[in-house]
Amino acid sequence: MSANQPSSQLQAFPAHAPRALYIHIPFCTNKCFYCDFNSYVLKGQPVMDYLRAMELEMKHTAEQCPPAEIDTIFVGGGTPTVLKPDQMAYFLDSVRNAFPSWSEQIEFSMEANPGTTDIEKLRVMHAGGVNRISFGVQSFNNNLLHEIGRIHNTDDVYRSIENAKAAGFDNMSIDLMFGLPNQTVEMLEHSVEKALELDLPHLSIYSLKVEENTLFHAMYHRNELPLPSEEDELEMYMIIMERMKAAGYIQYEISNFAKPGYESRHNTTYWRNEDYYGIGAGAHGYAKRERHLNIKGVTPYVEACRSGLPRLDTFRIDEAEAMEDFMMVGLRLLEGVSSDRFAEQFGGALLDKVFAAPLKRLLKQGLIEVTPTGYRLTEQGLLFGNDVFGSFVGLLSNGE
Repeated sequence: MSANQPSSQLQAFPAHAPRALYIHIPFCTNKCFYCDFNSYVLKGQPVMDYLRAMELEMKHTAEQCPPAEIDTIFVGGGTPTVLKPDQMAYFLDSVRNAFPSWSEQIEFSMEANPGTTDIEKLRVMHAGGVNRISFGVQSFNNNLLHEIGRIHNTDDVYRSIENAKAAGFDNMSIDLMFGLPNQTVEMLEHSVEKALELDLPHLSIYSLKVEENTLFHAMYHRNELPLPSEEDELEMYMIIMERMKAAGYIQYEISNFAKPGYESRHNTTYWRNEDYYGIGAGAHGYAKRERHLNIKGVTPYVEACRSGLPRLDTFRIDEAEAMEDFMMVGLRLLEGVSSDRFAEQFGGALLDKVFAAPLKRLLKQGLIEVTPTGYRLTEQGLLFGNDVFGSFVGLLSNGE
């Protein structure tokens, strides 16, 4: 931009407005046994009423907090791709109408389950601006898929990826899980091998967390959940890191691997503790040091949107808690936390001074190391990330 441009052109967008947008589609074909996300079985749900309600929320949101140029959009769920092609087209049009200014390099991701992505729907998605798909594969073992409540099989995975390529998508990711009930190290190795054969630009590989309000949680407390041992789960993670590196993927976050240039820019917004809009039932948003949580139920959400923003809760994040969040999420990134970015977010505050004690202790334990820009996890720290993140919980906000 020329320095001689008029100031009215220099300030084209509101200062510090969010540049990232998360949208929640809560419908699923069924509820997976490990899932605690805000999701509902599709049958009998008022889908179009919900899409119209989200359209109203997006309109109200843009009026209350005018958007900047949007750099990233992420549509999650639930399973967004359970929408029919005409519903998908309506939804994507409403996003463009509410947030019309998109970066030329926008990353527009949508989660998808194999088996819910026919070629017609994928073409509608592509035409509506979606340029990145994240498939929830979880495993390449059909027995395991059945045991965790997934309705697809490995044939659906290959078919969905071929359909996506035919519709024009070249930026795709798949999710895998490890530490699943009855999963062996050999099963995990097989899934990683099959995933790498696809030669996709991005892979996310998460360990199972047994969350409350899930079937797995009930089974765990009845001692009916045959989880791998801690030793096997650690071996699985070591294998994942080793195989990804050997295949040319960069581990840019604890659970995420990408070919150069294909890191998830939207998720990096979260890990850098930056602002984002949150739209939809149960969605979270964060802007101007304020977090919100939307009403979770579909019908209550729809009704609330008719009269304003569908908030369940809104709360200020004070500076101390925001600083802790910065460290806890930022250290998940393999690049680590930046002292300059910390100073930028917190009025010139010095990272080394604010967190002097935990940084000194973690350095001594060999869990973090100094970088030219700040601090990051060591190889040992990667294996004990929760211990590192826990060092910052409540440290400032509880006055310790």
